[in-house]
Amino acid sequence: MTNQPEPLEGAPLIAPSTVTHPLYDSIVEACRSVYDPEIPVNIYDLGLIYTIDINDQNEVHVVMTLTAPGCPVAGEMPGWVADAISPVAGVKQVDVELTWEPQWGMDMMSDEARLELGFM
Repeated sequence: MTNQPEPLEGAPLIAPSTVTHPLYDSIVEACRSVYDPEIPVNIYDLGLIYTIDINDQNEVHVVMTLTAPGCPVAGEMPGWVADAISPVAGVKQVDVELTWEPQWGMDMMSDEARLELGFM
């Protein structure tokens, strides 16, 4: 038995990002440089980046998903994201975690992504 608290009813499955951190915008731009090879839209606008958490030591923890568990680049995509973020000035360390909860859906795409893919 663990002392972990039970998740609160209605608590979001996606943890909030550290949007007020000075490196946040640069990290988002780095994520926008990574593309899903099957879809001509970057992974950030596709909604595949769930959380960008940056601590006081400028260590970055990214929680992301893929469009489908059977995605052919499932084993490579987290490395691509880490490789894109690592060169950002000030970033000390990058850890990318792949999750399947919540499952990705087309409603997670930005308006720009929907427009580019012809859904608007």
